[in-house]
Amino acid sequence: MNSWPAVEIERIRRAGLLRRLVTTSPPCHGKIRVEGKPLVDFSSNDYMGLSQHPALKDAAAIAAKAYGVGSRASRLMSGNIDLYDRLEKKLARLKGTESSLVFGSGYLCNLAVISSLAGPGDIVLLDRLCHASMVDGALLSGARISRFGHNDVAALEDILVRKRDRYKRVLICIETVYSMDGDIAPVAEFIQAARAHEAMLLADEAHAVGVFGKDGEGVINRLDREKPTVMIGTFGKALGGYGAFCTTTLQFREYLVNKARSLIYSTALPPPVLAANLKAVEILPGMKETRERLLARAARFRELLSRRFCIETRGNSQIIPLILHDIKTVIELERHLQGNGILARAIRPPTVPKDSPRIRFSFSSAIEDRDISKLEAALARFFKGNRPR
Repeated sequence: MNSWPAVEIERIRRAGLLRRLVTTSPPCHGKIRVEGKPLVDFSSNDYMGLSQHPALKDAAAIAAKAYGVGSRASRLMSGNIDLYDRLEKKLARLKGTESSLVFGSGYLCNLAVISSLAGPGDIVLLDRLCHASMVDGALLSGARISRFGHNDVAALEDILVRKRDRYKRVLICIETVYSMDGDIAPVAEFIQAARAHEAMLLADEAHAVGVFGKDGEGVINRLDREKPTVMIGTFGKALGGYGAFCTTTLQFREYLVNKARSLIYSTALPPPVLAANLKAVEILPGMKETRERLLARAARFRELLSRRFCIETRGNSQIIPLILHDIKTVIELERHLQGNGILARAIRPPTVPKDSPRIRFSFSSAIEDRDISKLEAALARFFKGNRPR
């Protein structure tokens, strides 16, 4: 009766899609230990190195002494400590919006916001490469779902022209920097399309906040007059902490406080986490040189892939996918890189389309030129100096 999990696990294994948790030890200077071996970490989303920043550690320690390590309740009970107010005001200022609202994680944020903004009788239009949390939020909403081609504004507008009048509310969902492809959405065009068809636009800036913008505000400039209806961001990537947020109008914020189930029914974030998040937002504007250096090194690696290995990649962000189309080859390359002192993970379906398994190289401020040279040498040995098979 209970043998079915084993059968399913074996099916996943035979398909080359089995996932396993790998235990790591504390990172240090861009290295991470796996099974006792130090590896250059090309898999982290800690783009700005803030998870190890002394100011964030100090802020968390001070908050732990003042408030304790737990929040004791949900935000709507007694867990909405004053750190939340300070953090949300600074987030709204960073993004140039009237208000913001902090959630427990990026997944919970997308799940709650999307399922609150759309429901039965509405339609959610998703870029076909949107994150799983956005897809799940749309499914939870009970709205009709339609997918459009990746970053294809014309395809979106075609759907809007044909279907807009059938639905009460329309919610368009995009990312600004795509987590597995590293390319950037034409946000201004999506804003225009949403406005023309009286639709809401949700833009997930999870992989953009901290890395892009004059002050690290993301791809969407805080001074832009026209913005998406809602923007999503996370603390667990470039900001080095944990949790997530949406920025929007005061009216939408009040609506979400009353409708967003993962906010209403979740315990509030721990005070040390909130304090570290607050400190990250405060110091982010002063990290311009770090952002420039990070993107410059990622650009160097993109150019290297093109020149040395004839591999062209999308976008110009800190995320660089090496798409090999064959699951077995991707797994072999992951193992080869780890054997050469580099941690870069194989990304397989269903995370990415079945015809595009890849190694996802994620650059952080800790990556140095010598690390790129080490990676180049390891790739050359694997491909024997030729174009990838």
